[in-house]
Amino acid sequence: MAEQALTTPPAATAASTGLTVARRILRTVGPRLIQVVVLIMVVSTALFFLLRLTGDPARILAGEDSSPETLEQVRAQYGLDRPLVVQYAAFIGNMLLLDFGSSLSTGEPALDLVLRQLPPTLELAALATIVNMLIAIPIGSWLGARPQTGPRRLMNGLTSVAQGIPAYIVGLLLIQIFAVWLGVLPSVSGGGGLEWILPSLTLAAFLSPQLIRVSAANVSESMNQDYVRTARATGAGPATLLVRHVLPNALLATTALLGAQFAYMMSGSMITEFLFSWPGLGLLLVNSVTHLDFPVVQASVCVVALLVFAVNVVMDSIFQIADPRLRRGRA
Repeated sequence: MAEQALTTPPAATAASTGLTVARRILRTVGPRLIQVVVLIMVVSTALFFLLRLTGDPARILAGEDSSPETLEQVRAQYGLDRPLVVQYAAFIGNMLLLDFGSSLSTGEPALDLVLRQLPPTLELAALATIVNMLIAIPIGSWLGARPQTGPRRLMNGLTSVAQGIPAYIVGLLLIQIFAVWLGVLPSVSGGGGLEWILPSLTLAAFLSPQLIRVSAANVSESMNQDYVRTARATGAGPATLLVRHVLPNALLATTALLGAQFAYMMSGSMITEFLFSWPGLGLLLVNSVTHLDFPVVQASVCVVALLVFAVNVVMDSIFQIADPRLRRGRA
């Protein structure tokens, strides 16, 4: 066996290692890829038929007072005069080629319009995630370290109440306080570099209570583990216990929630974007639904589904790297 290992060519060893890595990636990504394809097909099909039940896009394009002849011309121009099944078959065929058609409002390719509005949404989600972490993780660690004291019980109660407040309520309160009463922060985009503060605070305030509770529960559980007792017996102080021993383990589970919250902001921040006129995908989706711009709505939904899939794959990869137990389990 030793002689055979010594005589194995390096190229064969490298090829075998690459094949093993490729198999692991395929086992991780393959099932999720099948799921996202099925999800996009189901969502796109439901969206295709439901959108066409909401109204006649030709009437919006031509105007409410347009003559029947004008409406027929518009329907023929955009293919809306064909049977619905034929429109659906054409839509699926084009979608497989990443062609969602042109926007009914601007005439621009729908996918190009969506991809142009995507970076502001990613920027807002990243900023809100950072603010969320800066708020929630210190408070959650403080709560979990000694959960039975009076101030911590009060904070737990406030966190439970805050978890039930919708994001748009938080946004309206922030606008009223900082934009209307104090006049120190802009409430819409284009406010001289400070326009990100209120929308990111709105999202963070909505997501932080859940992250605080999860962080506190993880820290509290970790504080009762054997390795913490051992470290405490060797003379480690409270700060050393929390920072060096408890947090690295407690934050592994917290990272899962952060990934889920980031994926939520890809699809659930449209009200916040609309409230603050943030030029992202959420605002585009709201305006497209209002104007029955079917191609843009369908392209937006598919892009959001792919983004959520990508975030989940990245989070799985992070867990594989950060948690040795998962690596041993896969092996």
